[in-house]
Amino acid sequence: MSTAAFPKRRETPGHRALPIVAFFASDTVAGRFFTGVQRYRRLLFEELAAAPADIERIVLISQEDLLEEHYNQLHVPNTRVLALTNFRFKDPRNDGAIYAYLPPDVPEELLDRMVDNALDHIHLVHTRHEVNQRLAGASQEIHELNQIGVALSAERDPDKLLEMILTKSREFTSSDAGSVYLVESSAGARPRKSLLFSQDHTLLPAQEEDARKHLRFKLAQNDSVAVSFREATMEINEQSIAGYAALTGEIVNLEDAYNLPDGVPYSINRKFDEDSGYRTKSILAVPIRNQKEKIIAVLQLINAKRNFATRLDSLETVEAQVLPYTAHQQEIVLSLAGQAAVALENSQLYDSIQRLFEGFVRAAVTAIEARDPATSGHSFRVANLTVALAESIDRAESGPFAAVRFSRDQMREIRYASLLHDFGKVGVREEVLVKAKKLYPAQLEVIRQRFGLVRGMLENETLKAKITHLREKGQNAFLTLEKALDARLAAQLSELDEYQQAVIRANEPTVLPEGNFDPLLKIANRHYLDFDGKKRPLLTHDEVQMLSIRKGSLDEEERVQIESHVLHTVSFLQQIPWTNELRNVPEIARGHHEKLNGTGYPYRLSAPEIPLQTRMMTIADIFDALAAADRPYKRAVSIERALEILGLSVQDGELDGGLFEVFKAARIFDRWKIEPSIH
Repeated sequence: MSTAAFPKRRETPGHRALPIVAFFASDTVAGRFFTGVQRYRRLLFEELAAAPADIERIVLISQEDLLEEHYNQLHVPNTRVLALTNFRFKDPRNDGAIYAYLPPDVPEELLDRMVDNALDHIHLVHTRHEVNQRLAGASQEIHELNQIGVALSAERDPDKLLEMILTKSREFTSSDAGSVYLVESSAGARPRKSLLFSQDHTLLPAQEEDARKHLRFKLAQNDSVAVSFREATMEINEQSIAGYAALTGEIVNLEDAYNLPDGVPYSINRKFDEDSGYRTKSILAVPIRNQKEKIIAVLQLINAKRNFATRLDSLETVEAQVLPYTAHQQEIVLSLAGQAAVALENSQLYDSIQRLFEGFVRAAVTAIEARDPATSGHSFRVANLTVALAESIDRAESGPFAAVRFSRDQMREIRYASLLHDFGKVGVREEVLVKAKKLYPAQLEVIRQRFGLVRGMLENETLKAKITHLREKGQNAFLTLEKALDARLAAQLSELDEYQQAVIRANEPTVLPEGNFDPLLKIANRHYLDFDGKKRPLLTHDEVQMLSIRKGSLDEEERVQIESHVLHTVSFLQQIPWTNELRNVPEIARGHHEKLNGTGYPYRLSAPEIPLQTRMMTIADIFDALAAADRPYKRAVSIERALEILGLSVQDGELDGGLFEVFKAARIFDRWKIEPSIH
């Protein structure tokens, strides 16, 4: 990771060292030049080792064998070789090391000009190298800024995003420490009168909105001392550096925090330094603005270092290592702050949209379940169980699910599909949706009244028989027969009561297919005469059919209506413009009533067509339907009995046995009513 500092230029002393003109002691041709010249230092080649290595050197040479012998010492960046000969050197390697050829008797003025040219060439090459290094550094910085921009854009977790912003800013500036402050609204700071208008129906001024904001100390990092961090809030005012930057929008760049410029309103709180033994010196505080130029955060960097890896564990180290923040570093941090603002606002917007959608889902589910209070909370419990089962599968390191891993987005898919799996019940008639018994209340009431009518008729018939016998046979004979008539009536009423109780018992739905409905046929074969003298059955054909339902409370027509809720759910979910990460929600939800053996509804899917996520939801859905609180059409069973019934479904090939084993082994049912964190 590069820092904001570019490679330095070659340092030159205050009095620039004279360039060196060197020659070999054995080279008499080269040795006769520049004997009295003051512009250069004239040295023997053998003396160059003692001279500073960064001084430019011009070596005069007339013999190829000397170049051959000292090639490596002569072919270096700050040295140029001038050959004093009438012939080019024979060896191409040696020839390539020569800057220029001049005749041995070249006038010294011309040689002096050539030395100047050679020195200029050294400077030019050095400058070009330096520029290339700067360009390479700038290109690397741009590349790293782009990479950071991509990384910031991809991160959706606000906490991780802030961590990345601060870490990258510190790396770029070689800062030892840093912190992030978020600008937040102060809820309840003043009574809320109106969203948009004051009492006189004018727009609230912007400064009133700003007055209700504060700074939250959200994150701190320090490479030299341990930071015992705890979030805190502070007012936005000029007393603190971060507050000043947030209030005024100005950048604060301090060379030494302990020696502040005259007239500044802010000060530094030295408590942390005093408690930890740290020394805060250079500070750079930069406001982070969004696209609307509103300040949403403040990035504060502390102690720019010469070497990023150095720990500032003593005052001496601080004095030796800490530098002021340069203008270039300030520009880099501003650029990072701009990227951070976009990423942070996008993250906050994404989080707001998620919370908005989460609230909509919860409100929608609550509204649907309000139509059937007996099942209230069912969808939330199913979501809890399904997510808990998915988490256990995700943690599996052995067995059939060892290779299965769910991403964060897939967990959210599972949760939303589970919450919305019964949303289609909005399209089912309410009387069918809340039907508690096999007969509707009005139907049962008709049967009760019918049995009451028959009871009254039997009593009237007995009373008429008594009166007739009394008139015809006299009192003595009547008293003898009365007991027989009363006994017959009692037997008839008892039988009628048994029939009515049989109807009431048959009206109760069952969880599993069961029931002997032959008594219903016997009752249906018993008749009575209505007021018009017409013969009527005690139970009609339709009533016998309804009471003969072997499982649950719905007949086939009603069951089709209930089962249609899956189609309504899919139709509703397919109209939602799901993001790419949540595109499978409709597919997961549509199969929650399907069975692996193809006996489910409404699509009669078989095992290969049912996703793993749906199989998990099906187990959770059935478990909650069995073990939840009593419903009007069934009593809740114990957890043990619910697991037993699920086990029977596994044996019948309806449910995934592997998932059911995890459901039991991980005791997912203990998480039944514990809502997991939002994925």
